[in-house]
Amino acid sequence: MKFRTALLPLCLTALLPLQAQAERGLQPRDLVSLTRVSSPTLSPDGGRLVFVERTVDLEGDASGTALYLRDLRTRDLRPPQRITPEGWAVNSPTFSPDGATLYFLSGKHGTQQVYAMPATGGEPRQVTDFALDIGSYQLSPDGTRVAFSADVFTDCAGEADVFACSKARLDGHEASKVSGVTYDQLFVRHWDTWNDGRLSRLYVAPVSGEGAAATTSATAVSQALDGDIPAKPFGGAEDYAWAPDGGSLVASVRVAGAAAPWSTNFDLYRLDPAGARAPVNLTEANPAWDTGPVFSADGGTLFYRAMQRPGFEADRYAIMALDLASGQAREIAPDWDRSPSSLAVSADGQALYAAAQDTGEYPLFRIDIASGDVTRLIGEGSVSSFDVAGQTLAVARNTMRSGDVIYTTTADATELRAITPDAAERLPDVRMGDYEQFTFRGWNGNTVHGYVVKPWNYREGEQYPVAFLIHGGPQGSFGDGWSYRWNPQTYAGQGWAVVMIDFHGSTGYGQDFTDAISQHWGDRPLEDLQKGWAAALRDYDFLDGDRACALGASYGGYMVNWIASQWNAPWKCLVNHNGVFDTRSMGLVTEELWFTEWEHGGTVYDNPDGYERFNPARHIGEWRVPMLVVAGQNDFRVPVDQSLSTFTALQRQGIPSRLMYFPDENHWVLKPHNSVYWHETVNDWLRHYFAN
Repeated sequence: MKFRTALLPLCLTALLPLQAQAERGLQPRDLVSLTRVSSPTLSPDGGRLVFVERTVDLEGDASGTALYLRDLRTRDLRPPQRITPEGWAVNSPTFSPDGATLYFLSGKHGTQQVYAMPATGGEPRQVTDFALDIGSYQLSPDGTRVAFSADVFTDCAGEADVFACSKARLDGHEASKVSGVTYDQLFVRHWDTWNDGRLSRLYVAPVSGEGAAATTSATAVSQALDGDIPAKPFGGAEDYAWAPDGGSLVASVRVAGAAAPWSTNFDLYRLDPAGARAPVNLTEANPAWDTGPVFSADGGTLFYRAMQRPGFEADRYAIMALDLASGQAREIAPDWDRSPSSLAVSADGQALYAAAQDTGEYPLFRIDIASGDVTRLIGEGSVSSFDVAGQTLAVARNTMRSGDVIYTTTADATELRAITPDAAERLPDVRMGDYEQFTFRGWNGNTVHGYVVKPWNYREGEQYPVAFLIHGGPQGSFGDGWSYRWNPQTYAGQGWAVVMIDFHGSTGYGQDFTDAISQHWGDRPLEDLQKGWAAALRDYDFLDGDRACALGASYGGYMVNWIASQWNAPWKCLVNHNGVFDTRSMGLVTEELWFTEWEHGGTVYDNPDGYERFNPARHIGEWRVPMLVVAGQNDFRVPVDQSLSTFTALQRQGIPSRLMYFPDENHWVLKPHNSVYWHETVNDWLRHYFAN
């Protein structure tokens, strides 16, 4: 198979002479220090763009964020202008309805609050002033009110100031000499945080005007609901929306009580901004996940995303349209076998924009509301976020060559206009490894996709060691996108090749393909990995199959433990980051029980055979390949005991092994210096075994 260079964004083609002068590959410090852009936000008329830029000073152990503005009505080459002052950490920009004012969140003066400033820049003024952090917010359609979320103790609801009461409770816990805590139900911890009894609840407050004191009072609008808005740990302002007339809010919330750890039944509730009327469940008929509410311009239709199967977090999201007058819901584009992650309504109200994984990429699509016809607008990589206003689209898109680049375009995406630099411009002395997607026949004869990446210093006729990356999820993908944790370019930057397989269970290839891994963790995906490895070695002669190491995290770490006994012949070494060691104990120690109960066909006591069938812990006597094991103390998704058990099994048998432990990280390694240490330790491990 002839190796073809992946298609380049327009902004890269002009940089090829610069790239030709590059003298090195991407290094961990480059990755961690790289400036990042996010949150493209358009003014209501589509004429101006604001985005967040994050910079890192690795040597100074500091980072900062700022808002930048670009006037899209000009075609000059001036870079976007910073509009927030130095020393302000900011996020979540929002324009006022008239476009004159810009709102954002900042913790500049202690707690994170809403601030406002002229949209062209100036001195920020504080809009809210509460004793607790504001976690997310949505400005009302007329700009006079703000809905926001905050974590409060539910028994403080009757106090005059629920925020001050909750803050006093937190301060009391911190000062107390008693460290013990008592729980009566599960979710004692979630993701990386122990439950302290607080819920994230929704409030509405007036927006203080220019020259007025910051708002200090708010109305509770969701306290009748025993659930978090937004959902924890990864929910945000997209979990709720104002009706266009400002007369109501709709929010996605799971009201499950003690059953929350094994329930995925999120419903959409209509809430009264005045807090007078009781919440109304709009999607009670669906026992699965309903989320992402978006109103039509006239307020008559509510668009949202809905799963069908309770307990399955990786089910397909259908796009739904709910007629609020009749209460009737219909699915838009029922034959489109993809699962969108976000929705926005077009200016003419005739279509929806949606981003969704598709065959190793994450494009932006346009869906006709009446017919359900789907048009792919922006591909060649991964669209991480987007905004639409009038006839303007703004997108943040990344590829395996670059972190997010912000583009603007017309509503039909005919031509992309790069607003921010890509990685080649930010790192002119770095050459990225070329890459391409390939296919082969995997389990059941199905077509399976993968990617192969050349080392940065590739020369025709030479062979290179291989990092064989196995993605997590397991319903995930290693596609054409950029990661600040598992980035194939960091391995290509060491002079190694990379192979990645989107085995059965991966997302973006249709729901049947995703479903195929449930209750089959150890057979179908393993067959795909084996056949994909064979296909890559057959088709790409620069891969040195005798110098290869397999690496994975989470489910990928599980697969590393599994292949350690079931397919250990090809590997010089293994890397297992926070991977599942014992599927049986995992079913009782993880926090989101719906995951293990769906994946293994029931509870541990109802279906023990489902947990034992592909259990790596049963086969540790067959391990022999050297393994680096990574553990994060605050990982409650795959708790630290799984990694420690893996390391113990290796050490007790005298298998060369090493434990890399982070007392202050969760399922991911996020702190800049820890990230560099992680990358360098992993690279040293591979380098040692590639040389021996």
